[in-house]
Amino acid sequence: MDSLNDNAIVMTSSEWEKKGNLIPVFDKEIFTIDIGTHKKTLVILHGYLTSSYDYYKVLPELSKHYRVVLLDFIGFGFSEKLDKQYFTIIDQTDYVLELCRLLDLTNITIFAHDYGTEIAQEIIARQNYSLINTPIENYIFCNSNMPIYHSYFLDYHKSLKQQVAKKLIAMVASFGIYKKTIKGVFCDDSKIADEELREMWYQLELNKGRDVINFADNYVRERNIFWNRWIAALKENKVPLKLVLGRKDVINTVEKLEPLTEKFDGNNIHWIEKCGHYPMLENPKEWIEAVLKA
Repeated sequence: MDSLNDNAIVMTSSEWEKKGNLIPVFDKEIFTIDIGTHKKTLVILHGYLTSSYDYYKVLPELSKHYRVVLLDFIGFGFSEKLDKQYFTIIDQTDYVLELCRLLDLTNITIFAHDYGTEIAQEIIARQNYSLINTPIENYIFCNSNMPIYHSYFLDYHKSLKQQVAKKLIAMVASFGIYKKTIKGVFCDDSKIADEELREMWYQLELNKGRDVINFADNYVRERNIFWNRWIAALKENKVPLKLVLGRKDVINTVEKLEPLTEKFDGNNIHWIEKCGHYPMLENPKEWIEAVLKA
């Protein structure tokens, strides 16, 4: 299968699941795909309400250059789902770092998208103060969903935060709404097939996975609590960090990203033109080129 061809056959959830294994980490099981024998390792942290499946088109090419480790966060994809429990970003970070230790990963580049960038920022915060021994040498951020402006979190924006939580909850009310929402963050929604969306929906629903969304307000609140910690982490970070961004992202527009992009020179930012929030699915060829240059 030519995974970078727009007309490529959509991989099924069953085919994707066979590529990985459930690895016991602390008291949970994390679905992990570990492919390649290269010395350099690329650890991929996926977004909210999706999974490692977002990278099925690009994995074959990536594995020619890296040992690639993809995981589903706790509560997502094929990883262990939670019973009436919210798993915090701090929790997720603990498990990601422990998984890296268990796999004895070296020469690590962390690639983080959407929700994954918040976990990556927590890792940076710990790395800045030498609180971890994980050998991370580079970071690549792609279309974060974290508001950059602190004013977003002030009390007079309380209603806005509630709206965000309500939208997340509404998103998983039915496949129809989920499909419409995901397509809405693509620049060209013809680049995401209904078959792909059904596979994503299947993994979200698996083992009562939609229950995680009941804690959407906790997720929004957590981003408020740790805003200063994570922004400070970026300012103090000394490890190379590059941005790969879809320029037509409607979640985090170019204007919203200005405070972040001002920190980087042109060599550290790769804009993917005519591309929305999911560059790895919408424009996998250019996404691959950008990641391999980072």
